[in-house]
Amino acid sequence: MKIAKKLLAACALTLLAAAAQAQAWPAKPVTLLVPFPPGGASDMVARTLGTRLQERFNQTFMVDNRAGATGTIGATQVKRAAPDGYTFLVTSLGPLVIAPHLMKAVPYDAAKDFDHISVLVQAPNVLVVPANSPHKSLADVLSFLKAHPDRMTFASSGNGSSDHLTAELFWLQTGTSGTHVPYKGGGPAISDLLGGQVDAGFMNINSVLSHINAGKLKVLAITGDKRSSVLPNVPTLSESGVKGADVQSWQAVSAPKGLPADIRARMHEALVATMNDPKIRQQFTALGFEIVANTPEQFAAYQQRESARWKQLIETRKITAD
Repeated sequence: MKIAKKLLAACALTLLAAAAQAQAWPAKPVTLLVPFPPGGASDMVARTLGTRLQERFNQTFMVDNRAGATGTIGATQVKRAAPDGYTFLVTSLGPLVIAPHLMKAVPYDAAKDFDHISVLVQAPNVLVVPANSPHKSLADVLSFLKAHPDRMTFASSGNGSSDHLTAELFWLQTGTSGTHVPYKGGGPAISDLLGGQVDAGFMNINSVLSHINAGKLKVLAITGDKRSSVLPNVPTLSESGVKGADVQSWQAVSAPKGLPADIRARMHEALVATMNDPKIRQQFTALGFEIVANTPEQFAAYQQRESARWKQLIETRKITAD
């Protein structure tokens, strides 16, 4: 009887301590870890969040860029961090649904080792060609690919990137083939597209929108399931007859597995409020993003669907990180 009472008392103290910790959170600076270099979409999302969360909680939210190994170095660091609400992962889809199938021995299980909190934004890729390209439409590109297999070059920001996998999916669904030209990052790939050193690319809309608007790149199609509000005259691949090639890039927030439920709820509430703020919404939609801000349950289910989808493509096309 005494042992039972002691156990009950210990459990009660543990629950009280956890409740007190959650109530006090955040009592010290919080790290928003981005597994990529500064300047990309994930970094932009993290820095926007950092400013707003700092105002909301009256506490420092620091952005820490830990790039390397297609985002898996930073993701691994978050996986190994204490699940106490002081380390969060702000990432694109890569480390969570692509890299685990692309690389050998990734030291985490993206479905089991994280508490997924919310997909904040998503954006389609766009098929772009240099301004002086002879290809004026998607039909022109398909005709050329069918007549000249592997002759047309497609730039990407690297092996296994969403722009690379979009091209692979496009070739698979159209029964065509091109030549993949991987770069070390989106910047060099876009530079060579602008200069005409490569023929085309499925680039993130936010990274090339300014070049499209300036007339330096021609956009032929969009990979979303609907037209973009910033490019309303550009047809989707599906509209143009290419089915099964809808792709969205996305940015999301996750935490180490075991985050206290109350902290997760408070963080989720703050993330949704931030992304639905009219100024923030305008900032992102003007760049071609769509606000998602879904629930942890929706994110977890989406992560598994996306992971299965990209796993199948990577295995079918025999894509590697090399």
